[in-house]
Amino acid sequence: MDFVSIRVITGDIARLVGFYERATGVRARWATEDFAELSIGSATLAIGSTRTVPMFAPGSSHPADNRSVILEFRVDDVDSVYRNLTGTGFVRDVVKEPTTMPWGNRSLLFRDPDGNLVNFFTPAAPHMPG
Repeated sequence: MDFVSIRVITGDIARLVGFYERATGVRARWATEDFAELSIGSATLAIGSTRTVPMFAPGSSHPADNRSVILEFRVDDVDSVYRNLTGTGFVRDVVKEPTTMPWGNRSLLFRDPDGNLVNFFTPAAPHMPG
C-alpha cells in the first residue's frame, strides 16, 4: 500500500493553489481546471474544486470546513519562511509565530485561505523524524 496524497476541497481553487505555490515554492501541475497537485518531497498535496465532489459522493465534502487536520511541511528555516510569507502580507492569520516547541522542533502555524491549519517546522535535529 502507498499513501498517495491529501486532497483539499475548495470553493476557490485558483486562490488556494496560488497560496500553496507561494508558501512552498512548488509549481502545481494542473490536470483540469478543477484539480491540481503539488508534489512536495515524498508527498502530494492535491487540491480539488467543489465541482469534483459529486464524482465521489454528492455532499460528502465541504470546503473551508476543517478544524481537525494540520497540514505539515518540514522546512530548512522556519524563521526565514515566516519572514517571506508575512513580510508581504501573504499570510494574514498567523496562529503561532515561530516558536521552539517542548520537543525541540521550531514551528510556525497559520491558516490557509480556506482556514486549514498549516504547520511549517524545522526539526530540532537533522535526522529527527517529522
